[in-house]
Parts: sequence; structure tokens; C-alpha cells
Amino acid sequence: MQGLDAMGFKEATPIQQQAIPAILEGKDLLACAQTGTGKTAAFVLPIIHKIIDQQSSGVNTLVIVPTRELAQQIDQQIEGLGYFVSVGSMAVFGGGDGISWEAQKRSLTEGVDIVVATPGRLIAMLSMGKIDFSNIKHLVLDEADRMLDMGFFEDIMRIISYLPEKRQTLMFSATMPPKIELMARKILSNPLQINLSLSKPAEGVMQQAYVVFDDQKDDLLLQLLANLDFESMLIFASTKVKVKKIYEMLRSKRVDALAFHSDLEQKERENILRKFKNKLLKIIVATDVLARGIDVDNISIVLNYDAPGDPEDYVHRVGRTARAARTGRAITFIGKLEQRKFAGVEKLIGYSVEKVPLPEKIGKGPDYNPRSSSDGGKPKWRRPGGKSNERGKSNQGFKPRHKSERDRDEKPLRSFRRNRNQRDSDA
Repeated sequence: MQGLDAMGFKEATPIQQQAIPAILEGKDLLACAQTGTGKTAAFVLPIIHKIIDQQSSGVNTLVIVPTRELAQQIDQQIEGLGYFVSVGSMAVFGGGDGISWEAQKRSLTEGVDIVVATPGRLIAMLSMGKIDFSNIKHLVLDEADRMLDMGFFEDIMRIISYLPEKRQTLMFSATMPPKIELMARKILSNPLQINLSLSKPAEGVMQQAYVVFDDQKDDLLLQLLANLDFESMLIFASTKVKVKKIYEMLRSKRVDALAFHSDLEQKERENILRKFKNKLLKIIVATDVLARGIDVDNISIVLNYDAPGDPEDYVHRVGRTARAARTGRAITFIGKLEQRKFAGVEKLIGYSVEKVPLPEKIGKGPDYNPRSSSDGGKPKWRRPGGKSNERGKSNQGFKPRHKSERDRDEKPLRSFRRNRNQRDSDA
């Protein structure tokens, strides 16, 4: 209770009201709630309570998360909520130096109450042996949908093979795609299922969108920065290359902003987040690695420089503002080739987002007509026997491989590269 008071907790959120009693009763749980609703405390509080009662030795609880930022965030919350009790935790993730590796390894081998880990680093340590998970009572998968999107399914199942079968397993997710339900059937035992505001932004978010040509985005961003009143802003871009370009553009205009992406060293990433949380930095330009890995109060604005490729990523990005029943603002730039993507967002959330007219200085943008928008400008090849392709060259005599042959030859390589790159950059 002292920890709750010190961290400013006043009332339980809906997910906490439903999850905490079930966890205290020992039930497995499959919980789906949007970001910013207090999911971390929903499992941390009852687990700390049970650890105090059980007084077990060794690692009691394993929490698996997709990114190092989320691992650190949860570890900090455990430290705060458990400050007045003898419950210890350790965040285990990649990207650090030899000292951090040794500290993480020592915590795993000697035993700490709660371990919060990314799959890649935990697999590496388990492979060395000498890590005893036989006393684990609780397994938590947080942001489970994100971990599956990043290709961690096999790693998670391998980690679970080291754990005792008799345990309490809790899965928390912001969305509920079919693959989550499939995994739940494999690892949960007669779970209680909680669904709250599935795949929708918080009610406190004012959502707006501008329909623009790509070459209008920088000018529009600069004009918004000059005219909006805000304390902090997260600008999301789809790739780290684009993040770097936006950052360089803002720096050339003397805008106080920093870029956050997977190319940075761990200490640089920690320093940027520390400045942002302490209000020493107003603007971060980031990839989706921060869509779920940051817990900062009172983020005024989330700005999507481009529409996210996956509609559910929009929910996670927007969830960085209006957290814990507060209000916030989400602004999205919809490029001419991104209209179908944003139509997918609107279909997911169940309503249309307000389209704001462009300022006069920016000029006229494209009409919003997702059905007629391009699919991204990729050349469309006609079947053999057609007159020509879009490049104006005849395709007579061209004999493409059958689709099944292409899939057989190319899909494993694409999948391997995608999963490897995601694991290397985010874990």
C-alpha cells in the first residue's frame, strides 16, 4: 500500500479490477486491453503479493516482453511498487556491455524474484546452462501480439520448455489476432479471458488526419510545430531511414528533437528516454520500437508522419498519449499512396477519423479516395500473351514460375531474413 501511494495510484483501472482477483485466485489469464490502461500493474501487483506470501527460493516469476525498453519499464515499475517489500527484479536484454551481461547472468544463476526478459537474450543465457527455472510459479507474456509479429513464437516455446508444467500463465495483449488464440490454446490451462476495448484508441484521444502529397509532409510538420502548443510529442515513421531524414530536417531548422531507432547504442537510447521523461526534450522521432516500449505521463501529441503499415500499429502508436484516463491528440499524415492503409485503420477502429483541411501555405492536397488510390506504385505485370507491361516492353515469351514454386523458393528466405533482422534489432 505504501508503494501504491508513493507511485500515485488512486483507483484501479478496468483491466486491474478484473485481472487482479483472477491472478490472486491462481487462474491462467488471457487479457486483451488497449495500451495505457494499466496492464503492467494488473499483473505486477498480485504477483508481488503472492511472492510475499509464498516466500519461495530461486526465480519465482518470468516476464517475457518484445523490446528492451519495455523490459526496463516493467522492471522500474516492479522496483517502485515493491520498494517497501523485499521483492527483487532484474531486466535481461541485449544491447549492453560485458558488465551488464555478467550482472544479468548472475541474477539468473543466483536467483531473483522476478526476471523481465526479451526472448533473444534469455535464449542465449539458457543455452549456457546453469540457470534453474524449476521453481518458477508465474509466467507472463506481455505484448504477446507484438512478440508473435516479430517472429518470436519458436523462441517463446523453447523458453517454456525450460519451465515447470505446473505454473500460472498470464498473457496480456493489446490486440487479439487468431495467432494469439492459437498460442493461448498451447500454453494456457482453462484460462479466464478478458477483453476490454479491443483494438480501439482510448476515448481521451482527439484524432485528426491530413491528406497530403509526400513532398508536403515536411512543410506541414514544421507549420504544426510552430503553431501547436504542446509539452511533448512523439513523431512516428515507418523506417529508421525515414526517422533519420526527419531528424536531420528538424535539426536543420533548429528544432529541439532527437531520433530513436535500433542503430543507437543502448546507453544512447536510455539517455534519450531519460531526457524525454524529465521534460528536458520535447520531441522524439522514432520507429515503432517506441509504440509499446515507453511509459511517459502527459505526452501531448502523437504524430504519425506516415500511416502505419499494420492497422493495429496505429492503435499502439496512438496509445502513447491519453494514458490512464488522460486526454491527448493524435495526428496522422496520409500520403497519396497510403490511403488504403489508413482506410484499414478506420475499418479496425470502427469509425472515420476527421480529415482536417491543409493550411493555405501548404497548398491543396490529394482527395481522400482509398478505393482509387495506388497500391504503392509497384509495376503491374500482365499475364503472358498480353500486349505489354507498364514499362512498355512486350512480355511475349515470358514464362513465370508457378506461384507455388515462387513461394517454395522465396518465402523461407524472406521469412528468415525478416525474423532475424527483427530479433537482432529489437531484442
